[in-house]
Parts: sequence; structure tokens; C-alpha cells
Amino acid sequence: MNPDSRRHFLKTSASLTAIATASAVMVACGGGDDTPTVVATKNIVDLAKGTPELSILVEAVVAANLAGTLSAPGALTVFAPTNAAFAALLTELNVSKEALLANKALLTTVLTYHVLGSKVRKAGIPLGKAIDPLLTGSSDFFKIEAIGKDVVITDGRNRKSNITATDIEATNGVVHLIDKVILPADRDIVQTALASKPEFTTLVAALQQAGLVDTLKGAGPFTVFAPTNAAFDALRQELAGAGNAPITVAALLANAKLGDILKYHVLAARVLKADVPVNTAVGTVLGAAETISVSAGFVITDKKGRTSNITATDIFNTNGVIHVIDKVILPSVA
Repeated sequence: MNPDSRRHFLKTSASLTAIATASAVMVACGGGDDTPTVVATKNIVDLAKGTPELSILVEAVVAANLAGTLSAPGALTVFAPTNAAFAALLTELNVSKEALLANKALLTTVLTYHVLGSKVRKAGIPLGKAIDPLLTGSSDFFKIEAIGKDVVITDGRNRKSNITATDIEATNGVVHLIDKVILPADRDIVQTALASKPEFTTLVAALQQAGLVDTLKGAGPFTVFAPTNAAFDALRQELAGAGNAPITVAALLANAKLGDILKYHVLAARVLKADVPVNTAVGTVLGAAETISVSAGFVITDKKGRTSNITATDIFNTNGVIHVIDKVILPSVA
């Protein structure tokens, strides 16, 4: 973050904190503990209305008819984008503020993606885990991580947003300030692989050849350990034998076991990096007996005792998550 941006967000955070303090009262804890506790007196919408840097958020909430939901008694968590965050979104989407506010369906989708149905303070954030917002569906999740001194959200489109202020108390929940509007996923696993050309061109060709495209475009959720082109190149050499020219891509795609090999790379569940069961046999779509094992160092051991490194994790999609691997893994039947 450049110095001007940092000063802007520090000022914004201070402004919101001041509003929260002004809207609260101090009471003494019971049980003989005289430590004062802040008790909020404004709900989330009124808190936002009193904060100039959240004026566009307030406009969006009103336009989407969500003011009642976010004002009602309850226990909510709101990740609140600032005006600067909305300005960046307008540029990204190439739309005007008026056009965005007029699109009620889009607003409702985006805004409910920023709201949790329970109160989660900073200390209670499940770091690295899938977080499901009020916007429900297999694709509608994000994760939060501590990266250095920053607390960072990765949204469904694999975009990053920093949480710049936390634990702003309201009568019906808590507000965390963010510097970028987060968005739910808009690509399935196959579309993500296609968009990653040329890294996954062989994988996509293999899925097409094996008739698995429609499966991996389905609702899921799935976890796919996705071999790169280099991983398939290594397999072509392995199948040819040392000292020989690698078999051709066409010969690889004609392999009768191709479908089984690909199914062996898929789990029938959404498993983020933080949830990978370490040193445990995990069944794949190919079958409960066709297991893989992942070490604490994120190295996969397949049924033939071969190993593959997980080189990138938690690439989100509408129907699951992709982890990138550097070697094709093989089931016992291959």
C-alpha cells in the first residue's frame, strides 16, 4: 500500500472507530470485575450512516432494500467496503455508480456476500477456512488469512481485499472495514482451467477426451488436484521409459486408463488447504479404495508410491477449489 493510500485508510479507520465510540456507552462488568466494556447503541446501518467513508455502502444497502435486514436485531458480521473500495469496483466493472445502484439483483448478490449470519470478531475468524456468507450456495464462500501484518480476504474470484479496521461494535453485530469490494465466484473448474491457458491446456484436452467436462462443470463441490502441462510432459516421458523419446500427447490422450487417472485427481468435496487431512488416506472420485495421502509439506503420495508436490492452493471456483500439482498422480488401476 502506498503512503497516500495508507494515510487514507488510517484516517478512515480512525473515523469509523470514533463513530463507534460515540455510539456506545461504558458499563462495568459484573462479578466484581470493574473493567469497562463498550456497549454499542447504534445498529449496523445507523453506524454506517454516521461514517462519511461508508456513504456509497449505505446507498447500495438502501437501493438493494437490505436496510431492514441490516438494522434488525440479531448477530451479524459485515465486511464493509469504503467509498474508495466502491470506486475501484466501478472502474473494474466499467460501470457508473448510478448503473450499479440500479442493478438490484447484482447489488443484492454482492452485498449479501459481505455479510455473515453470526457475530465474528477478529479473534474468532477461522483463518484459512471456507467462510460461508448469507449469500448461500456451493460457490459462495471466501477465506481470510493473516499474511504478515495484514489480514486478507480471498474472494470467490481469487481477488484480494485487506481488512483495514476490525471489531467495530453495533447493537446487532460487528463491522470490519475492507479496502476492496469482494465478489463471489463466476467461473466453474473447467472455465478456470481454460482461463489459465497455456498452463492447463493438456488437462483440458484430457478432460474433453475422457468425457469429464460436464462432470466438472456440475454443481459439485469438488476439489481438483490439477496437473500442469509440465506435469503431463513428465508423465509422457515416464510412460516412454528412460532414454526414449516421450510418447506423444495424442498417445497419452488415447490411453484407455485416462478417465480413471483424471478421476483419481478429484475429491467429491470442497477441501481447502487448511482442511487437507495430513497423512491420512483420502478416497477419490475414482473410488474409496483409490486413495491419496498428503504430507505436512503438501506432497501427495499416490497408490503407486509416487510423489507430487502441491505448488499452488485454494484457487476458488463456483463448484469447488483447485490445487495445482507438478506431477500427474496414478491410481493402482493405471
